[in-house]
This record gives sequence, structure tokens and C-alpha cells, in this order.
Amino acid sequence: MANSTLGTVRVVLWTLVAVAAVGAGGLLYYNNSQTTPSTQLAAAPQGQYGAGDYQLVDHTGAPVDQSVFVGKPAMVFFGFTHCPDVCPTTLGDMQHWYAQLGDDADKLDAYFVSVDPERDTPEVLGEYVGWVSDRITGITGEPEEIEKMTEAWGVLAEKAPLEGGGYNVNHTASVFLIDGQGQFFGTIAYEESAETAIGKLRRLVEEG
Repeated sequence: MANSTLGTVRVVLWTLVAVAAVGAGGLLYYNNSQTTPSTQLAAAPQGQYGAGDYQLVDHTGAPVDQSVFVGKPAMVFFGFTHCPDVCPTTLGDMQHWYAQLGDDADKLDAYFVSVDPERDTPEVLGEYVGWVSDRITGITGEPEEIEKMTEAWGVLAEKAPLEGGGYNVNHTASVFLIDGQGQFFGTIAYEESAETAIGKLRRLVEEG
């Protein structure tokens, strides 16, 4: 990533890091060509949530598979580093939620899974999540492995070409909540109220 681009990402992330989410509910699929997300519920897998044979890496280059989501409650969000608004806003929300959880924050993992692996290398992803919180782990990998994971999780993701070249990625905009056994616990919708989101996370930590 060029220094100017990375600088822009940093400014956006720090601008949005204190944003408190308000309103909405359900599992959202965000169309980056529109100004508001539209509701689309993806088909949820059965059994252990997201179980499947995918081999990815985290932002340090360490291998990752579905077993990483077992053993500790977690928030899981699918996005990409070139995302104009939903992704930096959601990462800012995660940082805020962690701050509000206090001592319970140590009982909760967080993952940012790239739906744009062609551009989101481990190094790029590490810079992106690192400017928000060292509690958030970035996950990326080969495009076919990312596709396996999005299918396993019932996540919608599709490229949207931009005028003049380049592209955005329209994607599911909700945060998935997973308990310590890898079971689906619920979601936090994009722009859901901070009070409601933190209440869900406290229940996840207590019951997970």
C-alpha cells in the first residue's frame, strides 16, 4: 500500500474509532454503491458455526482454520481495507465495545476477515487493524480459501466495479457473535445502538 493511501486509511480509522453505533437490527448486506445497507439474511450453516475446510493466515502470517473460533467467545466481522465507511465504522465500534466491557474484554476475541484478499495481504491487514486495537486479529489468504470461509459462514460478498477503474466489495455488514464452543450466538447489526451491542457482548461473555 502506498504511503498516501495508508495515511488516508489511518485518518479514516481514527476519525471513526469513537463513533457510537445507533439504530437498526438483523443481518445486513452492505451495497457500497448505495448510501444505506439493505437487509439480506444469508443461509446460516448447521452445527458448529462456520465449520469447513479452509486454510488461511492471520495478519502475522500464522496459519488459521476453523479451530481458531473454538475455545473463547468471539466477534467476527467480514470486510476489506479499502472499504469507504462500514468497515472503519465497525472497527471503531469494536474498539468502543472493548473499552466499555472493562475486565470482561479479556474474555472476548475479535476477528476481521478480509473479503478482498487480492489487496489485503497480511502486512496491509496488520496495519489496518493495528491502528484500531491490538485485540483485533486480521485474517486473509488465497481467494479460493476466503471463498470457502464466506460460504461456510453464509456471508455474502461480491465485487462492485467503480467508474474509472477499481472496485469495492459489497458484503454482509453485521458482526457475528460466536460462543466458546464455536456455536452461533447472534449478531450485532451495522449501526445497532451501543447499549444493545454491549448488552449482547456481556451475555456472550457470561454464557459463552
